Amino acid sequence: MSTSSITSLSLPRYYSSSTPSNINTINKPTRLSPSIFCRVSNPSSSSSSSPPPPQLISSRPVFAAPPQYITPTLREDEMSKDTYEEAISGLKKLLSENANLEAVAAAKIEQITAELQAVDGKVGFDPVERMKTGFIHFKKEKYEKDPKLFGELSKGQSPKFMVFACSDSRVCPSHILDFQPGEAFMVRNIANMVPPYDQTRYSGVGAAIEYAVLHLKVENIVVIGHSCCGGIKGLMSLPEDGSTSTDFIEDWVKICLPARSKVQAEAGEGAGFPDLCSKCEKEAVNVSLGNLLTYPFVRNALVKKTLALKGGYYDFVNGSFELWGLDFGLSASLTV
Repeated sequence: MSTSSITSLSLPRYYSSSTPSNINTINKPTRLSPSIFCRVSNPSSSSSSSPPPPQLISSRPVFAAPPQYITPTLREDEMSKDTYEEAISGLKKLLSENANLEAVAAAKIEQITAELQAVDGKVGFDPVERMKTGFIHFKKEKYEKDPKLFGELSKGQSPKFMVFACSDSRVCPSHILDFQPGEAFMVRNIANMVPPYDQTRYSGVGAAIEYAVLHLKVENIVVIGHSCCGGIKGLMSLPEDGSTSTDFIEDWVKICLPARSKVQAEAGEGAGFPDLCSKCEKEAVNVSLGNLLTYPFVRNALVKKTLALKGGYYDFVNGSFELWGLDFGLSASLTV
């Protein structure tokens, strides 16, 4: 996002539909008001292929990426047996005169072989090769270029953000907001939902929030919704009779049933399902922000003003991002 330009700015307003009933420290109704809205333009950039992976996976560190891919164009009418043998002969002669090129030639021959096999339909997507290539690119472009950062991270982490985001593969917060390693403590799940405090049903989420707030001392918790969310479509499609067809999904998305109820109650005549889903994608964020207030350590940090809650919405269809803050009044508990 740091390389993108902000082309428009506006200030929409959001208000929460309800406040958790078990919070007795709230003095006035919760109000959600945006702190920023921006439309991000996508700058044009030249794409480059990632360097290819080595032959074998090894426990030893990879210190250098192999040479770039060669993409040969072979046509039967241009590549006869004679020209093939001439090419092999020329390669052998070159290597006999330049022994230092043997490693480079071996890597290129391996790449050509792999591409020919793929063209012939013998090799499909290789997940191991993809991960090896990805790590080599990360190590070369990130890890080795910033030894100071990774040296500090080896001693511990002090992220400023805790981020709740959807598991959707299209909405990685580190890419959207350009978070660097060590900047954000992440929790990703279906439809980026935060359940209310429950030590039995939602202990995993509770443990993450507790660790972030009490141990990492994060200063911001951000819940980010997004466009075309499958989890929200599932929520909006739940049968009215309460029946379910999945083991986990439907029970999970019911966390944000209040968002669905509000959207349906406020929907005008003729409102289409896609429009209702878009509204619910944002309102579900507000429900999650409200649910965060059910965690005692979150409330305490808010009272001490060491923590802020924010809602966000990423529209990858139109290339925009909205961010709003939670405006509310809290006071410390009084014991008589």
